[in-house]
Amino acid sequence: MTLVDDETATPSTAVRTRGRLRRVAGWALVVLLVIVVALVALRVSATAPNAHGGLDPEGRNDSGTLALAEILRERGVEVSVFRSRSEARAAIDDDTTLVMSNPYTLSDEAALELIEPADRVVLLSTGTHLLRLLEIGETSSGSAGPTESDCSVAEFADVGSIRPDRLFQPADGVQGCFGDADGAAVLVDDRGDRRIAAVEGTKLFSNAYLAENGNAALGLALLGQTDKVAWYVPSYDDTDIEAESPETLGSMTPDWLTPAILLLLLAGVAAALWRGRRFGPLVAETRPVTVRASETMHGRARLTAKAADSAHAAEALRDGSRRRLARRLGLAVTATPDEIADAASDRLRIPRGTLQTLLAGPLPADDPSLILFARQLTELETSIDASRTMPDTHTEDPRDR
Repeated sequence: MTLVDDETATPSTAVRTRGRLRRVAGWALVVLLVIVVALVALRVSATAPNAHGGLDPEGRNDSGTLALAEILRERGVEVSVFRSRSEARAAIDDDTTLVMSNPYTLSDEAALELIEPADRVVLLSTGTHLLRLLEIGETSSGSAGPTESDCSVAEFADVGSIRPDRLFQPADGVQGCFGDADGAAVLVDDRGDRRIAAVEGTKLFSNAYLAENGNAALGLALLGQTDKVAWYVPSYDDTDIEAESPETLGSMTPDWLTPAILLLLLAGVAAALWRGRRFGPLVAETRPVTVRASETMHGRARLTAKAADSAHAAEALRDGSRRRLARRLGLAVTATPDEIADAASDRLRIPRGTLQTLLAGPLPADDPSLILFARQLTELETSIDASRTMPDTHTEDPRDR
């Protein structure tokens, strides 16, 4: 009876145990990463937009307008920021300029109600719908190059040149400034009991562009004509629009789909953990492993046949035939095809050129040529074998004596 040393068996068991632990830990890490990514994606999708977006007077990023607000304060203008339309409307008096970007979160009635008590209104951005609502103009398709004021508005006299990002076509009775016949960058409406000015200020008054050209001077000319500025920032938290949510993929899917997806994910994780034990060697093998030459030969033959590479198959056949012929003719293994052809022609007493073409000539390019080529090589080897067993029937010529 053979005894097994515990000290020899223990390391093998410990290695297998550590291997299982590493595989379980790896899959656990993968599952943890999937869960973390899913939670982050849900958090990002559920996060509300940044409150300090474009043209926000408290925004410190490139698209904010904090720099313009601070310049106004340095000039003695009281700038108050409101994110509630009711508070903004209550803060408006005769010496206040109402400033806001396009109020896309308000209905037409709410926007007109907000503007109603203000004597001066400056729209730092506007859409086609708001232009038509206020009846001050339309969007123009003209090009926006560097331009100067060419209107009668006194505040714009010392602004200098600007490079507007968008042009408008003024309505009848509305002044168009900083433009030409194709459109104007600033619209000024003095037809009623209030002044309404509209401009696309995204690339004029934002922190990133305020210092260029006459952008800062234009901002002061529009917003710095009164002692106070009520700056309203539209947001979805202050919207009065009640509309049905648009149909989404989630709303159109049945209620059972989400639990089914979660169940499939859990089943996939369980299957991965179950089959994960098959990773790595299944059985212990004695190395080196011996592979029979016939298996390699058949494998290469199948690959060559699948690739339809007749030339490669012919080269393999000819290489093997040359080695066998060299051995049978008593030549070295490193003998050249010409040397083999010479020896074979001497043995068979046939022209050397025929054998040289067969052993070193062009390779066949299709299957029929390959079959003929293989048959010729086989016949050559058979002839050499037969010549070794046949007696020499050559008779000496008396004249050679």
